[in-house]
Amino acid sequence: MNTTKKDSHINTGLVGLTLGALGVVYGDIGTSPLYAMKEIFFGKEALGLSNIAILGVTSTIFWALTLIVSIKYVLLVLRADHQKEGGVFALYAILRHSVSKYRKLILGLLVFAAGLLFGDGVITPAISVISAVEGIGVVAPTLSHWVVPITLVILTGLFAVQKNGTSRIGAIFGPIMLVWFVVIGAMGIGQISNNLSILQSLNPIWVYRFVSEVPFRELLIILGFVMLVVTGGEAMYADLGHFGMQPIRLGWLAIAYPMLVVNYLGQGAYLMSGGLVREGSIFYSMAPGWAVYPLIVLATLATIIASQALITGAYSLAAQAYSLYLLPYLPTKHTHDAHEGQIYIRLVNYALYVGCVILVLIFQNSTNLASAYGLAVSGVMLVTTISVAYLAGWQWGWKKWQLALVFIPFAIIDSTFLIANSLKFMEGGYVPISIGVGLLLIMYVWKKGATKVERQLAVDSQMTVKTLMKIRDKSRNFTHNTVVIMSEMFVSKLTDNIPHLNQVYLERYGLLPEHLIFLTIHTHHEPYINKVDRMEIVPLDIEPKSGTIVSVRLNFGFMEQPEIEKYLHKISVHYPMAVNKELDKWTFHVIEQRILTNSKSFLGKLRDMLFVFMYRLALNEDEQFGLGKKYHVTAEVVPVLINK
Repeated sequence: MNTTKKDSHINTGLVGLTLGALGVVYGDIGTSPLYAMKEIFFGKEALGLSNIAILGVTSTIFWALTLIVSIKYVLLVLRADHQKEGGVFALYAILRHSVSKYRKLILGLLVFAAGLLFGDGVITPAISVISAVEGIGVVAPTLSHWVVPITLVILTGLFAVQKNGTSRIGAIFGPIMLVWFVVIGAMGIGQISNNLSILQSLNPIWVYRFVSEVPFRELLIILGFVMLVVTGGEAMYADLGHFGMQPIRLGWLAIAYPMLVVNYLGQGAYLMSGGLVREGSIFYSMAPGWAVYPLIVLATLATIIASQALITGAYSLAAQAYSLYLLPYLPTKHTHDAHEGQIYIRLVNYALYVGCVILVLIFQNSTNLASAYGLAVSGVMLVTTISVAYLAGWQWGWKKWQLALVFIPFAIIDSTFLIANSLKFMEGGYVPISIGVGLLLIMYVWKKGATKVERQLAVDSQMTVKTLMKIRDKSRNFTHNTVVIMSEMFVSKLTDNIPHLNQVYLERYGLLPEHLIFLTIHTHHEPYINKVDRMEIVPLDIEPKSGTIVSVRLNFGFMEQPEIEKYLHKISVHYPMAVNKELDKWTFHVIEQRILTNSKSFLGKLRDMLFVFMYRLALNEDEQFGLGKKYHVTAEVVPVLINK
């Protein structure tokens, strides 16, 4: 095994991975103090600054962080991993094997939640960066018109560096976020020491008093903005595959959570002390005059990092969607050899960037963007609660009373936040919902179309290896070359079906090649594969005088570039009679499906057009495996009618 590269990354240890997670996972939730309490007390529908309101809001924020993030996500949801990956598609991959009558409903909700997360990934960078840059207006109101241009420049730079990978970004961002959390914690402690009465808000009785005294509609509006303090909490689950459970838990419980709590308490203490709030920004107003400019710089860096959590989460979602056949395979770059989940997908990166730019240009400031924020996250959190409860009952063996005791309170909390955020639908909440619905339709169309293609190919291919050998023995006529045919399934027995392409080849040309190789590529979840285990060869029929049939499986780690041509030539070492020695007599034969449709209805035609467009976006086999460097590659165009 190639361990030199691997060890250089893995041996960073728990502390190094925790620091990296701090820079990638907790940027979003870590920068919520910039705008969350600001929107409650100085937003469009500001709450009056009474002591009961301040203590009640601060207490609600504390318990939201504690119950939703520290207990539900850290202790429960992170356990629901699928092959060390997290996120709604990890739940999808697990629950699709269940047999309950509610299975299809929950799977549909999870796909919709994935779409909402993509929408959240567009909003997060926009609101995070613009909220930090708005600090300019606190110290120099005449420069406020520069906020949008500066935000767009920062976002452009952020998305430009994504191709370098999250491990390198995390190494740079981690120390910056550590400084950020220490600074916001120090700011909070300074204000708490001036007004210790804010510590009363740790008592949940203040939540009850606040809820019971505020009118219902006003309460829902406030809860919609309280949701802003936990947005980003779902990123720790989505990014589970990037860093692992232990670093994510340690980063939250030891650093992010206590520092956030202290800062929110500090903001409450500042308001109770009657401090001057400039331009509605409680956060910047807490800082001494000399520290505002350095704090703006640090906050801008932190909000750049905040965007990273949802961006990397979007990459993971896209990759998981491909593995579940919900999206076409897109060019994917692995950026770390110790963590399979650390990837970069260019098309996803471009889509997020364009979406962020459009939102900044439309909404112009963080207050307007806050109306679009929160609805998607509350929807995802409710779906996650329902799905993990279903998983706990089905796979973890929980009793019904245990499920009710643990998950009903979480479902009530999530539902309350969802209802509260739904009031902001017309003010911007339609943005993530529209993206979610759009992606749900895209995934539905792809899943249905891809299933039809696979089913049609299976119907058209029923020939076994044994039948193929009988046909070959009868004809005794061959083309004098070696043909390699790609096969999704490893052909290891005479009773196995041959690849569909081989049957097409036989029907099209009426002859078989002298040497036939069935080739299967298998990518493992390990970064590197031992060279001894690289190649598996099954000689199905070795008769030099009457032709040969060999099946080969090449094994690669997820960090390795499949050098198919290099390894296939080594077959001549083990079975020299099974191949031509001359390279110009080798041909890779790949299939290129031409999708045909015959829908009559308008909606059916739209669906088919979308599927064909997505099919063309996906990489062909020769592109995916880098074929054509040494040997000839021919593509067999096979018509597939998907509307039979």
